[in-house]
Amino acid sequence: MKKIPRHIAIIMDGNGRWAKRRNRPRTYGHQIGAENIFTIAKHCDQLGIEYLTVFAFSTENWNRPQGEVNFLVKELPFLIYNKFRSKLKDHDMKFQLCGRSEGVPLKSMELLRELEADSSDNKGLKIVFAFNYGGKAEIVDACKKIVQENSTLEHLNEDSFREYLYLPEVPDVDLLVRAGDERRVSNFLLWQVSYAEIYFTDKFWPDFKEDDIDKAIEFYNSRKRRFGKV
Repeated sequence: MKKIPRHIAIIMDGNGRWAKRRNRPRTYGHQIGAENIFTIAKHCDQLGIEYLTVFAFSTENWNRPQGEVNFLVKELPFLIYNKFRSKLKDHDMKFQLCGRSEGVPLKSMELLRELEADSSDNKGLKIVFAFNYGGKAEIVDACKKIVQENSTLEHLNEDSFREYLYLPEVPDVDLLVRAGDERRVSNFLLWQVSYAEIYFTDKFWPDFKEDDIDKAIEFYNSRKRRFGKV
């Protein structure tokens, strides 16, 4: 019997290179890549996957050319808002934001938070949008919360530490998918992918389609998840 992962996370890499091969600006690749998110989300929902986390903008992406950064932090949220608003309602999907708000334009955060609020009661697939997100940053921010709350450290363990993460209710990742012909996790969900199966594909994210998710799940089913056991 096929096992369906509860939580799939995707590093949506290769948008810029995909556009460059077509003699288009890198921002065009990000636009097409953003439009691809819901195509994959709908397929994941149909498969019975509960959580889909997508890496949209990292804390390191601020170091990219200014024009590309402006598109990602200003235009991308408008695009996501316009593309997702009605579709989330139609498909009963929940949108959740994950990352730091510092540095992100206020209007961009307002749009993303509105998507989050409007879909908060939806019962289908939970789409976690990792925006201005970094795995190391999340762990540092969790430690800051612990210090600020003067928590008793002797009672701190892995379960209690989890409560200080951005979205503690979201389960650990079962299957991490990386598009774009790279072989690294790139500071993505470092705490949550500790026992994830990792599937790499050479396809750039705009070319990643429903059958690619199926192939990733086939790979997931070929693995024996031991969690440290024999």
